[in-house]
Amino acid sequence: MSAADSHRFAYLGPVGTFTEAALNKITCDTDVKIPYANVTAALNAVRTGEVDYALVPIENSVEGVVARTLDELATGDPLTISGEVTLPVTFALMTKPGATEIKRIGTHPHAESQCRSYIAKNYPHAEVVPTNSTSAAAELVSKGELDAAIASSVAAEHFGLEIRAENIGDTNGAVTRFIAAQKPGWIPEPTGDDRTSMAIFIDIDHAGALLEILQVFAKRNVNLTFIQSRPTGRELGHYHFIIDVEGHINDEAVGGSVAELREICDDIRFLGSYPREVR
Repeated sequence: MSAADSHRFAYLGPVGTFTEAALNKITCDTDVKIPYANVTAALNAVRTGEVDYALVPIENSVEGVVARTLDELATGDPLTISGEVTLPVTFALMTKPGATEIKRIGTHPHAESQCRSYIAKNYPHAEVVPTNSTSAAAELVSKGELDAAIASSVAAEHFGLEIRAENIGDTNGAVTRFIAAQKPGWIPEPTGDDRTSMAIFIDIDHAGALLEILQVFAKRNVNLTFIQSRPTGRELGHYHFIIDVEGHINDEAVGGSVAELREICDDIRFLGSYPREVR
């Protein structure tokens, strides 16, 4: 890719996060990569035109969804997904070189939930401090504000920390999926192995509402790969659904399903059709 073809990417920072590692899989040397403190800030950078794309985590094979990403896509100013990337994740415990006491361990809540057994066994009395990212925790350790961090080995190298234990996750083979978000207006061409994402808002919550949605896809043999309910924020008990299906919006079955859903739902926000990453 030439310099003329370079793009600007926002990502969940700081340097050394798993998001940065995932971004490195899909970018080249001429691309500009800018870390942001949290998911909202990264996505807002696309909305304001500071960058062309933002890469943020959306789900993990162990912990599940990243709620902040789902809510931003469903209810924030519109963005669409142009691609996805997956990354195996392993965690390390790190401290300043020579540190002897660990009373406060920092990490992202998703990482903490994947290392609970290790923490409970080895540091049962330590306070776990949530941070915006695993690498942000490593940075705080380097500044002396935390005793230890759970992050990637890359973060330890970047911030000059000593790895005390590696592969401390409770489950081997954990994988995180990331999505690249852009301003609406462009949809990748169908590849034959695509994913379509959408947020579906029902008019009034009622018995069988979800079943009605599922039946629309079922009768056209559209396979769902992901479904998650999230509160609308209007009032207690009101939810919308984030749904991923196999196929492209230009496929007859997927496009027909979405058209029918628009007739029975209060609103549908199209979140993108994009190639699935083959693992």
